[in-house]
Amino acid sequence: MGKRLRVSKSICSCASPRYSSSSVPPFSRHDIDVWTEIAKRLDGKSLVMLAATNKWFLSNIMEDFIWKFVCLRDLQIPDCDEVKFKWIKIYGSAFDGSHSYSLRQKDKHIDWMRIGAFSFDSPDAFLTEKLIRPTKLPVEDTKQNMLDSDRCCLVHNVKTGMWIADLQLVRCPVCNLNTCDGTMQVLDARHAELFLNEGYKNGSWEYKPLGSHDIKRNVNSASGAILDIKHFKSPSTTDLFNLKSWVGKPNDWQPKATVADNAVAINTNLQDNEGLQIKYHVMTSGDTDEVVAIRISQQLL
Repeated sequence: MGKRLRVSKSICSCASPRYSSSSVPPFSRHDIDVWTEIAKRLDGKSLVMLAATNKWFLSNIMEDFIWKFVCLRDLQIPDCDEVKFKWIKIYGSAFDGSHSYSLRQKDKHIDWMRIGAFSFDSPDAFLTEKLIRPTKLPVEDTKQNMLDSDRCCLVHNVKTGMWIADLQLVRCPVCNLNTCDGTMQVLDARHAELFLNEGYKNGSWEYKPLGSHDIKRNVNSASGAILDIKHFKSPSTTDLFNLKSWVGKPNDWQPKATVADNAVAINTNLQDNEGLQIKYHVMTSGDTDEVVAIRISQQLL
């Protein structure tokens, strides 16, 4: 399941500034600075509780720069470009337990886990189901031809900034039987502000297929990766293809995932099978037509 933030120690009681309606506040700039630094060390739930203490805390704790600091800290991601929404809303959509199947296909959803966050510094993405780093990017062709020949494709006009990646487990999408044991693994990445856009909330933004193909033979693992082409050769991206550092041993059937500054990857070892079907989907925004979500789904044949 998605990770939840926990406070390891309780907050000790101390004297807090008292709000006054007079024009001259009874506390100094020093008080504000001290409580700002304290606020930066709290999780989201504790911040909201502190803001509810009195009006002084409400006005200071709800400052956008505090929530930006906390959001970037908890997502473990460097500073990013200017955002459209308030940081407290971005924090809430990232850590309130929601995921991309919360609004759609809830009846098909089984389980999920948060992988982490990464950044797109450029609008170009490399999608692959092979965790073998190519020496160079393949020559661009139609996405279907690239999937058939190289098992990868390029996607352009990706919305830059913070992205959040999850690993989803979904029931077989081609039947409606609750008793069906067929499951599908999905590498699910989205822009951090996606859930806040009205087009996503009202369902007008939909996932569109890029292409698919079948591997009709025994497959040792189901894997996939999404990375920023600008950082194709960066050290952190190269580490993603160092499978010994994060992929499970052959008899370990638990899904594994890793995230780098500008990339994310998953791998699940498979028992004997008859092949794998891989599908690629993207969601685009209604106003700019930018790619705001990417899925690589894999299902046993």
